Amino acid sequence: MTKPFGGVINLDIRDSKADWSPYIAKQAPEGAPNVLVVLYDDTGIAAWSPYGGRIQMPTMQKLADNGLTYAQWHTTALCSPTRSCFLTGRNHHQNGFASISESSTGFPGYNSHIPPECASMATVLRKEGWSTFWVGKNHNVPIDEWHSGASRERWPLGQGFDRFYGFIGGETNQWFPDLAEDNRYVDQPYLPDAGYHLSKDLADQAMGMIRDTKQSAPNKPWYLWFCPGANHAPHHAPQEYIDKYKGVFDDGYEAYREWVVPRMIEKGILPEGTEITPINPMTPGTFSEGDKVIPWAELTDDEKRLFSRMAEVYAGFSEYTDAQVGRIIDYLEESGQLENTIVIYAADNGASGEGSPYGSVNEGKFFNSYPDTIDENLRMIDELGGQNTYGHYPTGWAMGFSAPLRMFKRYSYQGGVADPLVISWPKGMANRGQVRDQYHHVTDIVPTILDCCGVEMPEVVNGAKQVPLPGVSMRYTFDAADAPTTKKVQYFEMLGTRAIWQDGWKAVAEHGPMPSAIGHFDQDRWQLFHLESDRSEAHDLAEEHPEKLAALKAVWLEEAEKYNVLPLIDLGFMEFLSGGYEFSVPVPPSGQYVYYPGTSEIPERSAANTHAVSFKILADVETTGDTEGVIMGQGSRFGGQSMFVKDGTINYVLNFLGVPPEQILTAAMPAPGHHIFGLDFAKERRGEYGEWYGTAKLYVDDQVVAEQEIRTMTGHYALCGEGLCIGYDSADPVSKAYGHGFNFTGGTINKVVFDVADDAYIDVEKHLWAAGSRD
Repeated sequence: MTKPFGGVINLDIRDSKADWSPYIAKQAPEGAPNVLVVLYDDTGIAAWSPYGGRIQMPTMQKLADNGLTYAQWHTTALCSPTRSCFLTGRNHHQNGFASISESSTGFPGYNSHIPPECASMATVLRKEGWSTFWVGKNHNVPIDEWHSGASRERWPLGQGFDRFYGFIGGETNQWFPDLAEDNRYVDQPYLPDAGYHLSKDLADQAMGMIRDTKQSAPNKPWYLWFCPGANHAPHHAPQEYIDKYKGVFDDGYEAYREWVVPRMIEKGILPEGTEITPINPMTPGTFSEGDKVIPWAELTDDEKRLFSRMAEVYAGFSEYTDAQVGRIIDYLEESGQLENTIVIYAADNGASGEGSPYGSVNEGKFFNSYPDTIDENLRMIDELGGQNTYGHYPTGWAMGFSAPLRMFKRYSYQGGVADPLVISWPKGMANRGQVRDQYHHVTDIVPTILDCCGVEMPEVVNGAKQVPLPGVSMRYTFDAADAPTTKKVQYFEMLGTRAIWQDGWKAVAEHGPMPSAIGHFDQDRWQLFHLESDRSEAHDLAEEHPEKLAALKAVWLEEAEKYNVLPLIDLGFMEFLSGGYEFSVPVPPSGQYVYYPGTSEIPERSAANTHAVSFKILADVETTGDTEGVIMGQGSRFGGQSMFVKDGTINYVLNFLGVPPEQILTAAMPAPGHHIFGLDFAKERRGEYGEWYGTAKLYVDDQVVAEQEIRTMTGHYALCGEGLCIGYDSADPVSKAYGHGFNFTGGTINKVVFDVADDAYIDVEKHLWAAGSRD
């Protein structure tokens, strides 16, 4: 109860007096603002038009004209960690989010379980009288709690949000997303042929939630966290938005840097004299080869054409999503809510270099350490942005869209951590259309919102004593353009990269992030930059100021010990997967997992592992003459496996990273009745990139009906989503042989058994694989 019962209780209600006040929810202060946070993914500071870039963002520009643009606002360099800071106001290691949920490990700063001592802002605001909504990407559910049998304590509704609609994990297909609503997984409401795109769906859901609360509680303020899939891969956009950018990036990423920096200076984003850093600024051997940039002049004409098109798709994706945000802003304006709504429009980390030097038509290859080829990418150039690609631009555009800064996402250099931010609050800002140059960090967002809402972070939330907020409110910048920065110190650490900022100076260890697998952190060379005079980190002053560098390194270590930063992790993907660091469900003593129809999909990391192991799939099925459909499906056309019945045949397909042709075993269906359909894969040899080759045998009962060599994927079918389904194939289908909604009919699936007993406990081989990945 919010306060003690003040009525009178006697034997008879006629002699008693009721008191509702302890039970009625607390009301927000009179005139309290709404809060709308729009949080994009993977966007460099030089990409968007309000910052001088070529990607047109009219909604963001409208908010900038009616608010403030921040030139020195910083993130953690990766999505889950930054988003955890938005959630709680604490540093990412305090939240257990040193990295993304998918690569969490069992250490205090790395486990992806936000502790109760770091309560969410939504929990606080809801207790103070706000409605709270989360729409879009949720990259802060622990990997071990994605499945339907898990606790919902760390899903949005358990983190203080009244409603949730979006997707769980780092990314999803924008045409065929894996969706969740509140505490359960759901199907998308309609298909792309009927006009579906996730950004549009999310905007519809967001406006619906606000309308619902305003209908019954018109004076109640709301907090909405709106997190579109943009601009994370896959880059998917309507064709008309892609076509708007035809030819816009034909001059290449190096020319783009030369073009954009003067415009950034003109807008006040960068100081006069800011220099452009080299396209490959790090010493060879200190970072992953996959993060290199190929000079534009060294590309063939076909490669230039391909890379330009990839940038066009990215730009179209970004602007289309901005248009959907614009629909929300228009609704707020028309309904009279915008004047007293704090809008925070930002991105969670720098531009992404996960597309490799040559770009990708399937970003899943990056997470499987499998290279893209120009020939394959060129074959798909006209499909980019559509349903048949899962694309990502090359590292050159990550560098270009981060101009003039060093590196990009995942790095603690400015290219990874300096991000766009616009704040608009017409009722609470006297100054509009100006740039603010004070140094700030994502941990300052929660204190800013609480300050504007007139709410303090409680000392105790739900019985847990709260750790103090490390950030500072930015509200002082609203009406004081020249006020000195109140931020004093901020550490950075991401996937083994690290840096420290203090009073305008920044020290950075020259050490690339995962998947570099460099190690030897104690041998790293540290660089020193004076950001007040060198915003792009162009000049290393380490030799000129060794005392300053030594002092900053000592401060970094103090912060690291204070905030659970250690141990440092920069493992390569194969080393991470094979070394026992990744979360996975325990293998049953029998080596068997039993699954049943009529159930929701099982996230891949909670399902039987069929990567880099020998395995069997046994489907216990009753068939008729009309049997058809998917028996089991896992993954998508960009990587997955499926067993299905179609046109009188039983089939097993393993789609290897979407690389054609699909590997398919097929045979005639037996006579109707009770049957066991089986797939037996026996691994035999490794390929050049760690993939396993072996013999796959398709069984009907005890007879081998088809046999061939196939290769299996090394990492995962998908970074997230696209889980194991029995009797259907969720979201994007695995095989081109069937379409959406190809559910099992005309028979009965009794159960499906996955058996990995022959490969469940081969510890010696795991260690050999880990060692091999370091060679």
